[in-house]
Amino acid sequence: MLGAVLLALLLSACAKRDDTREVVRFWAMGYEGEVVEQLIPEFERLHPDIHVEVQQLPWTAAHEKLLTAFAGDALPDVCSLGNTWIPEFALLGALTPLEPYLASTPAVDPKDYFSGAWDSGVIDGHVYAVPWYVETRVPFYRQDLLRKAGIEQPPRDWSEWRTALAAIKAEVGPERYSILLPLNEFEPLLNLAIQQPDPLLRDNGRYGNFRSAGFKRALSFYKEMFDKGWAPRATNTQIANVWDEFGRGYFAFYVNGPWNIAEFRKRLPAGVANEWMTMPLPGPDGPGASVTGGTSFVLFKRSERKDAAWKFIAFLSDPAIQARFHGLTGDLPPRRSAWTSASLTQDKYTRAFREQLERAKPTPKVPEWERIAQELRIVGEQMVGGRYSVDEAAAELDRRADRMLEKRRWMLDHAASGASP
Repeated sequence: MLGAVLLALLLSACAKRDDTREVVRFWAMGYEGEVVEQLIPEFERLHPDIHVEVQQLPWTAAHEKLLTAFAGDALPDVCSLGNTWIPEFALLGALTPLEPYLASTPAVDPKDYFSGAWDSGVIDGHVYAVPWYVETRVPFYRQDLLRKAGIEQPPRDWSEWRTALAAIKAEVGPERYSILLPLNEFEPLLNLAIQQPDPLLRDNGRYGNFRSAGFKRALSFYKEMFDKGWAPRATNTQIANVWDEFGRGYFAFYVNGPWNIAEFRKRLPAGVANEWMTMPLPGPDGPGASVTGGTSFVLFKRSERKDAAWKFIAFLSDPAIQARFHGLTGDLPPRRSAWTSASLTQDKYTRAFREQLERAKPTPKVPEWERIAQELRIVGEQMVGGRYSVDEAAAELDRRADRMLEKRRWMLDHAASGASP
């Protein structure tokens, strides 16, 4: 018995010594990091000289771990990076420009990607990232509640949405609402703001642009929904369970992401299982834009295995593989050609997301954006609570954003003048 064990150990050691495959280290965040391992055997069969090692990172710890690894020269070869983190790592000089790899791989066609998703990875004219999966937000709504209120078609612009929200509130009474806009989330207000012609930041991201006419228009509509009692002044933690409350008709609209398709299918009571639907986000004067989210592949500059890592990116970017990944995770593909798969074309709930992704836009490409977005949430909640008027809230957001962008202004001004830091 002992001899057999020793022989097995010896054979294992020999196998490791004989494994001359190039090892690509891939860091992936969240559940996707677990699921992607199911696709790696096929990649390694197609590329027998490459072995992929996956490290799964929790989203809550990923940003700090990446910065620590950058400081310690311990980054992996390839990573799935949250789209709002791309500008930060590009500014650090941690990312490899991908134009040479794209030129040599026509199958990874930028024109096949939703433009907002692709543009998230373009910083200062260089492509630093290739989208892996994409998300945006659309309204989930109760068809039966709209019909009871006399609304036969889902609204397509803000005027029609106001009419629907008012009619639903009149129908359901004081104890229920037309829409849920959780005050602890910045996304509902941000999606209204991204629909405006005015940029959220101005002068190449040096200053806030929240006192613009467009942003104040969005802020006014957001405030109106609370002032008229269409939305409860509540966070989603104050709602016992958003799926149960949606099912019992506490609210008729809920703007959220594609992950909730599976949740609503699973959690809604049988009596309303066929009474909910998704719709594109209404805009000020017609179908509106929304914010594009998701994650993208990046190659780290210090990697010594960039060619092998790029092959792995190209494999996961194949439309057929993206369709399979959607089937495993429910994540939405960033390539239009991947949407021809039956799992997407036959799903009535994803159709609104498909339409919405054509109008999705990236957030401002500055490293400070996530902090600014949190201030958007805080000031928005304070405005709804009566602390600020629309004009005061816009001015306060500019003040807070300008303070956060002070270092950026200094760096850009010094770069423009050619001065040393």
